[in-house]
Amino acid sequence: MILLDIEGTTTPLAFVQQVLFPYARAHTHDFLREHRDNPAVRGDVALLRAEYAAEPPSPDLPPWDPEAYVYFLMDRDRKSTGLKALQGRIWEAGYRAGALTGKGEVYPDVRPALERWHGAGIRIAIFSSGSVQAQRNLFANTTAGDLSHLLSGYFDTTTGPKREAPSYQKIAAALDVAPAQVLFVSDVAAELDAARTAGMRTALCVRGSDDSPTSIHPRVRSFAELA
Repeated sequence: MILLDIEGTTTPLAFVQQVLFPYARAHTHDFLREHRDNPAVRGDVALLRAEYAAEPPSPDLPPWDPEAYVYFLMDRDRKSTGLKALQGRIWEAGYRAGALTGKGEVYPDVRPALERWHGAGIRIAIFSSGSVQAQRNLFANTTAGDLSHLLSGYFDTTTGPKREAPSYQKIAAALDVAPAQVLFVSDVAAELDAARTAGMRTALCVRGSDDSPTSIHPRVRSFAELA
């Protein structure tokens, strides 16, 4: 079983930061207004309201308003479950309307590796701070084609934080495998530390220059290095 991170592992950070995030920000106002009666969107807003209520006092915190709070979270790159769910819905609407035409970029080694693993009967799942819906949208609309048929599971922060071991234990249980049967690949050492604490095997994915400190996790520069 292989569990993959997205940003910096399968997908360059630039695509997410320069295409997806700006699109979500530019369409937040209209999306909230047009879908204010949608039960799913109302659920996202309820999550945001609960997160807002738990915020420590700060002069930077705006008075409660869903749109203003979304921008507040975006500006701080918060891994907010409510925010990620809302962003995923905005991107889904954009893809459906043809307004979001940019394909999700994946590194050249990604599709061949997914096909090789899938062909060998190895299941592949994704764990990202982006919502499950956003993950599905990305892998169904990549520069290498639709990769969704090669993936067997998606997990986001509704499972738990990516830097906490119980999240990985929950994922293994959901996949009905022992943690030791899972290889987690990420570009963030702290996430790998949590996965290893949970009993998973790990690999640190290094794209580009390698200026990261010494790590206990085996390093790979390409998925081709993962047998």
